[in-house]
Amino acid sequence: MAHFHKNAPAALDTITNRASISRMLKSFAALFLFSASAVFAQTNPTAYDALRTVGNQLNRDYVNRVVSVTGLDGNPQPSTWRILVDDQNAQGFREIQVRDGRVTSNRISNRNIVGTAQGATVNPARLNLDSSGAYEVASRTAGSSHVPFAYVNYTLRTNARGDGTWIITLQNQNHRPVGTIYIGANKGTVTRTEGMFAGAPMDAVIEDHREGDIEDKEHSGDNPIMRSVRQMFYRTREQARETFKRVRHNFADYIRGND
Repeated sequence: MAHFHKNAPAALDTITNRASISRMLKSFAALFLFSASAVFAQTNPTAYDALRTVGNQLNRDYVNRVVSVTGLDGNPQPSTWRILVDDQNAQGFREIQVRDGRVTSNRISNRNIVGTAQGATVNPARLNLDSSGAYEVASRTAGSSHVPFAYVNYTLRTNARGDGTWIITLQNQNHRPVGTIYIGANKGTVTRTEGMFAGAPMDAVIEDHREGDIEDKEHSGDNPIMRSVRQMFYRTREQARETFKRVRHNFADYIRGND
């Protein structure tokens, strides 16, 4: 019995050490999985990558007939891009899905495209903002307005004026929208926000399609919250313009391999 008591602390230390090592290994494994998922998310293809895949694997002319490009739950880039093409030969829309650099689905769809005029396609010559750049603009806006987010939904389509526009919706961990920002794909101009600013509900909408240096004009009907949102909107436009200068990426140059 004396022999047992003499060695009991050492035995307990060994058990404790093994438990600590086991917990440490589990922590390292969890950290590795988290880091790996973050790396994979970072390396998901951008919208430009997906469009190039469509041109290379299906038909080069499709990139000139794009009606919309959509990606959901990006972190920051989505794993799958859905591209709608105005296929004149098929007399309808062709819906193409791209994942991991491969076309995984290609079918004809006759459904109506909400928010896009019939036959309106994105002009690739005026496409200067990839989804990665659109993310940078939206992320900076969210950061400066203290709006945390976890996921990003992307849509590229034309607006009522026929201009290519990124519609970026930021979501929280529960996939609920916390703000939406509309960014011109040609000059990177923020033209509309919904919610987006701390304390602003999603129905707090500010819209201004003017280009260049624009001064904020007071609106007599604004309550204090909307007045604050409007001021932040115009500050956001200035920040977005600076960010756009850094992330500008011409699609035609990308396709030709000139960048």
